[in-house]
Amino acid sequence: MKKLVFLMLLMLVLAGCGAQKEDTATKPTEDSLIIDNYGREVEIPEKPSKVLTLGPNATELFIALGLSDYVIGNSLDNHSRGSLPEYAEEYDKIPELTYGSATREAVLTSGADFIYGIDWEFGSEGLDVDELESYGIKVYMNKATTMEEIYQEILDLGKIFEIEERAEAFVAEQKERIAEVQEKLVGQEPVNVLVYDSGGNGVFTAGGTNFETLLIELAGGRNVFEDITDKQWATVSYEEVLARKPDVILIHDYDAPSIEQKMKDIKNDPALSQLESVKNENFVVISLESVLPGNRMAYAVESLAEGFYPEVFN
Repeated sequence: MKKLVFLMLLMLVLAGCGAQKEDTATKPTEDSLIIDNYGREVEIPEKPSKVLTLGPNATELFIALGLSDYVIGNSLDNHSRGSLPEYAEEYDKIPELTYGSATREAVLTSGADFIYGIDWEFGSEGLDVDELESYGIKVYMNKATTMEEIYQEILDLGKIFEIEERAEAFVAEQKERIAEVQEKLVGQEPVNVLVYDSGGNGVFTAGGTNFETLLIELAGGRNVFEDITDKQWATVSYEEVLARKPDVILIHDYDAPSIEQKMKDIKNDPALSQLESVKNENFVVISLESVLPGNRMAYAVESLAEGFYPEVFN
């Protein structure tokens, strides 16, 4: 009889445990690292082990910092023309979570405990940060609009993954390379630049708060739509473009349409074809991920400066 009662009580205890909702969120400890991610506190109780990098810029930065072994999936390769040659081998080893934007289902079933991703992947039309963290997935957003901010992101990753010296060295190298470009540009007049991402009912371009505007400035240019300060991306009319008279058309290269098609569309457009910069084919091409905040700041500044001032760099 005693054995029967004991077995019944044991079954009740086990049933109660099974009915409880599993709490997958990692519990904070006294040794937790607290990181300020643009006003949002991120608590890291221990070094992450399974990371999702949402955006080719985020993925390549992890490779550049020697952290590729932590990455179990990436996204947004539709915004990429491929990694820089020195990172290609490691990039190709990383599984593709989604070709385009990461889906909720793919992220929640990935087994990840940390996400480093570009900010447009989150929010009302993307992933819900609170929900992700309730599942134990810590989120650090990549949303720099200044050099100081992207350098801080890199240093924060150094703290999170315990590679602080490596992160500091990477930041120092970026600063040195950019400074070398600017030394060569002393005395040059700024080049007026139109960022052409895509066409249609106007030109989809970068605004003044866009990180790309800063890279253009560091390369000796001036975004002709730098006065758009309420948004990073905007569609402007062809009439507005003609009025700004850009010296150079900076064209983004990513999956579709091809760069050749974009140039053809620009040259055949009734309005844009009136620009002297189009008549003279003053085009500079750069892959989209190169002008996103990540690891390519110096590379982008070097590439843009060579395009804006070929007589100085060639």
